[in-house]
Amino acid sequence: MNCSNCGICCTETEMLLSNEDIKRLEKKGFHKKFFMKTDKSGYAQLRNRNGYCVFYDLKKRQCNVYTDRPSGCNVYPVILDVEKGIIIDDICPEGDSISVEEKAEKGKAVVKLLERIDEEAKNRR
Repeated sequence: MNCSNCGICCTETEMLLSNEDIKRLEKKGFHKKFFMKTDKSGYAQLRNRNGYCVFYDLKKRQCNVYTDRPSGCNVYPVILDVEKGIIIDDICPEGDSISVEEKAEKGKAVVKLLERIDEEAKNRR
């Protein structure tokens, strides 16, 4: 995939976090209250600040934790649409640079990640 660093995917993000993501970001020195919120169903989600993910640097147009970014960010723009299945998010201007093979590989990762996140959310309730 060819990322243009446009920041569209970091705008008003609703990115879910796994326990592994949370631990990795805490290990980098970030406090959970800074980067995550939990909804009533127990799902952990990235926080936004000024309309962008807390880790997105608008001036530099880059992620401040890119090498340690959440797993969902790593597989993006491949997402699971409840009605359509595994798709490439149409808001990504570089979505057409993803090969069929990459979409399939990332799609498998998305399914596994969401299964894990669902289980973790149940345990947070």
